[in-house]
Amino acid sequence: MTASPIYLDYNATTPVDPAVVDAILPFLTRHHGNPSSAHAYGRAAHDAVEAARGQVAALLGADPDEVVFTGGGSEASNLAIKGTCLSRPRGLLGRLFGGRDPDRAHVITTAVEHPATLQPVEFLRRLGTQVTILGVDRFGMVDPDDVRKAITPRTRLVTVMHSNNEVGTLLPIREIASVCREHGVLVHTDCAQSLGKVPVSVRELGVDFLTVAGHKLYAPKGVGALYVRRGVTVEPLIHGAGHESGRRAGTENVPYIVGLGVAAEVAAKSLPGAADGLRQLRDRLHQKLQAALGERLVLNGHPEKRLPNTLNVNFAGHVGAEFLAKVPGVAASTGSACHEGKVTQSAVLCAMGVPPEVGKGAVRLTVGRYTTEDELDRAAELLIQVGLSEPEA
Repeated sequence: MTASPIYLDYNATTPVDPAVVDAILPFLTRHHGNPSSAHAYGRAAHDAVEAARGQVAALLGADPDEVVFTGGGSEASNLAIKGTCLSRPRGLLGRLFGGRDPDRAHVITTAVEHPATLQPVEFLRRLGTQVTILGVDRFGMVDPDDVRKAITPRTRLVTVMHSNNEVGTLLPIREIASVCREHGVLVHTDCAQSLGKVPVSVRELGVDFLTVAGHKLYAPKGVGALYVRRGVTVEPLIHGAGHESGRRAGTENVPYIVGLGVAAEVAAKSLPGAADGLRQLRDRLHQKLQAALGERLVLNGHPEKRLPNTLNVNFAGHVGAEFLAKVPGVAASTGSACHEGKVTQSAVLCAMGVPPEVGKGAVRLTVGRYTTEDELDRAAELLIQVGLSEPEA
């Protein structure tokens, strides 16, 4: 039998934790009630959802009523971004119908955001919202002072990710939120990659919205949550019977919500030790690669202010996609692709100013809860073998 590839793609998705599976199964087999039903079956489902809400809130340092369950991280970010700008649609509607629109909203974001942020922002731009996209430095870091300079009297929302999914850079959200509070501007942060890897507190960050993605946290795909600070109003994306306190209609996905709750509880109990363990594994891999490849290996992202599990490196002279194709024993992601003979570099690396001839060799290697030292050592051998080889012409 062929051995499974060594999984080093935890930033793409995580395996479902066995404790999460055990928690979900009874709600797929026995507890089938609708949380809105008044009878015993409904009450059991309702209580399970509320217990999960408390577990997610505890991981975030929030109150349970500030947690809105969604169908995933993308929906959560869409709800924060669109819901904020559409909650007072007078200016947008005026633009749509061709009238003068001095009050149209303004949104600020960065060039390194996930598409789940950039695409909703672009959608709002097409509706007439004014958009500012801030640049970053060579580490993928945005300057809070650039946020300050970009804010106008019409600015309604600043949305900046907590950590970058490609290179792992941790962005200065607390400082950005402080700037925004001075101007009365709401702040959203996509925290999908950070939760469970580093401690996160919405109170310490000072944000108004925070995105949670279940499948990045050892829960199933198809469930997520949005933290909405108490007192902040958003227009729902999905209208209906008024579930989730009127913020997200649709009968709750009880099994997956229960799973997300348990995943959040497991993550909360594992911190901060989990961060140290992940960092040791990541650095072990990096050191082995660096020792063998030397200048043939170039780090992307901040060398210190970075997710403890993320290693994004350029294998000089190679194309990332072609490089990984030669290492079938390692499952990882690439920052470049080759289409019809042309190599394209990721938008994140472009925004960071990484030269295309270097960045085309980018590979993202991310460790997680089930990664072992033996796996990393074997992966390093495989990667080094290809890294030392001469790329095909």
